[in-house]
Amino acid sequence: MKRLLSLFLSFFVILSVVEGLQSCKSAKKSLKRGDYDQSVLLAIPKVDDNARSSSAEILKEAYPLAVQQHQDDLRRNENSSDPFRHERAAATYTKLNTLYNAIQNCAACARLVTARSYFDQERNARDMAASARYEAGQSALSKGGRENARIAFENFEIANEMVPNYQGATQKLDEAYEAASFKVVVEQVLVTSRAYQLSNAYFQERINEFLQTNRRLNKFVRFYTPQEATADQVKPDHVVTLQFDDFVVGQTLVERNTEEVTSKDSVKTGEVTVDGKKVPVYGKVKAKLSRNRKTVVSRGLLDMQIQDFNTKKIVFQDKFPGEYTWVSEWGSYNGDERALDAAQLRMTKSRETNPPQPQDLFVEFSKPIYNRLTSKLRSFYEKY
Repeated sequence: MKRLLSLFLSFFVILSVVEGLQSCKSAKKSLKRGDYDQSVLLAIPKVDDNARSSSAEILKEAYPLAVQQHQDDLRRNENSSDPFRHERAAATYTKLNTLYNAIQNCAACARLVTARSYFDQERNARDMAASARYEAGQSALSKGGRENARIAFENFEIANEMVPNYQGATQKLDEAYEAASFKVVVEQVLVTSRAYQLSNAYFQERINEFLQTNRRLNKFVRFYTPQEATADQVKPDHVVTLQFDDFVVGQTLVERNTEEVTSKDSVKTGEVTVDGKKVPVYGKVKAKLSRNRKTVVSRGLLDMQIQDFNTKKIVFQDKFPGEYTWVSEWGSYNGDERALDAAQLRMTKSRETNPPQPQDLFVEFSKPIYNRLTSKLRSFYEKY
């Protein structure tokens, strides 16, 4: 047992050494290709108190090079005329602070190199970046129009990322989105038969669920139910009308046929006496098999029209078919059961069953319609 434990511990020691060598090798590769940040971050976990270890030497070489590389980037960025250059500066300071934090969290590393923090510089860069985006957002929003509002939204969004709620950027985001969004009201699904109002309610619930979970199919398209649009006093851009043009529920077809079937193999059919001994007699047996198949077909056609609310013109129209087929099979036989194969025998043990209620059949054929409808809505409003 002790020997087994010793071998087990030796395995983990060897594995640790191998991982350390691999990490050191990766850090060295990163150093050679000029990826100094990666080299530092790979070397740090393997630095120990041995100041002359490979990882320690890599860290001492890579960290100053990483700092120099980032400072060069900052100097080039200062000379840029890009109004949003402070975002790049903030990203550079974030990288420098990532290296600082990693080194400070490793006591041995902190003794090898003198790391510098840039938290104040990062904070200032973020403030200036947020200010530039906020001003750009204000400027775009003041010009009016949906496209300018979308530009404003993007700018306020970045300002909010740089500095959370910079000068009330969250409220500005809501204001810009309201002006930028394309509003679509999806009306209640119409069905011409009172008998299927309950089933239609299920379909309507699925549509409402889709609108709730996909309220923004793309960033700026927003869907409303008629109740929501009324409550929020929304003036829509489009109105989507859905109506079942035609449907048939429970169209029934019953088919019956009878056939004579013969066993595939010979079976024992009796006995004869030969020289005073009973000998089995083999042969193929037959049976008359009666099959019954009841098919209940339900199908419907949903019409979708998209109307421009201002011009009242139909900008798009499509129709979505759906179908559901319910089947019941049963049978009986006269003759020798052994003439039937396994499937035929199972069928003769089945009994006629009643089809689902018409309401349920309506629900079933509407399911593929729902899938086709929602897929079309997604693709149509991608460009908005």
